[in-house]
Amino acid sequence: MTDIRIRDIAPRLAGQAHPITTDDKVRLIDELTAAGVPAIEVSSFVRPDLIPGLADADEVFARITRRPNVSLECCVGNERGLRRAIDAGADAAWFLLSADDGFAQHNIGRSTEQSLRELERMQQLARSAPITLGTYIIFAWGGPTSPPRRAADLNALTGRLTDIEVREWILADSCGYASPAAIRELTTFAIEQLGGPDTLTVQIHDGRGMGLANIVELADLGITRIDTALAGSGGHPAMKDTPGAGLCTEDTVQMLHLDGYTTGIDLPDLIGTANWFAESLEIPSNGFVRHAGPVPVASGYSPPQVEFEWRTA
Repeated sequence: MTDIRIRDIAPRLAGQAHPITTDDKVRLIDELTAAGVPAIEVSSFVRPDLIPGLADADEVFARITRRPNVSLECCVGNERGLRRAIDAGADAAWFLLSADDGFAQHNIGRSTEQSLRELERMQQLARSAPITLGTYIIFAWGGPTSPPRRAADLNALTGRLTDIEVREWILADSCGYASPAAIRELTTFAIEQLGGPDTLTVQIHDGRGMGLANIVELADLGITRIDTALAGSGGHPAMKDTPGAGLCTEDTVQMLHLDGYTTGIDLPDLIGTANWFAESLEIPSNGFVRHAGPVPVASGYSPPQVEFEWRTA
């Protein structure tokens, strides 16, 4: 049993922002799962005119290797996208719900309240299908058209999600606004809303350099589901001037391992994949460990194992 479940979002996050062939997407996902990454955000089932880089989502799902105990997941924006995800055999679909109403209106032409009504309709379909439907709360900590957001600012939104019985959430720090103190406040609030941390994922972006510090805070809070992106890659076509890269997966894995947590991921294999991805495909990337190499571990040394309980204050 692993302590921390890492879900790598690079295939979707980088694919929507940079030209990547279908063959290379398939190779990327297969190498990630071979390295032991237990969950992958493969792609998005959205309109190809909006996100042309992910127009091959059906083909990618059809060609990737399916390994035991690996969750292959996607993003969806409406019922049609959810039906495509079900047909493709996705294990989980995540609705793209924006906490920033200005961004929602500009990006998809639909308000946050209209999106919630769409999600409620989709929930009826998901209940009778072999798929888990959850929701992103993107810009949970603020941006791109709003200032930093506090827990109280999300009370109405999370209350509506509870009312329509959508209880799988991804809190996304899409603009990298969150400090450890802000992570603690909003994550604790979400845990209380959900009655525990088991259905909560937190997605860390590192656009302002606070990502690894935020991971430490999440682990201390008992969050065991964390989203990161290989080589710190990613971006959004509608946010070209906003730092939006995901937190580097290999840096996160190294830090968690050194702190005594387990992930089930082979770090050297992951670093090799990150180097191929960033260098051979010329994907704009961040990160440290793939350049400097992992911290050596003395022969016979095992880091202390960490036990934790989630807390509400």
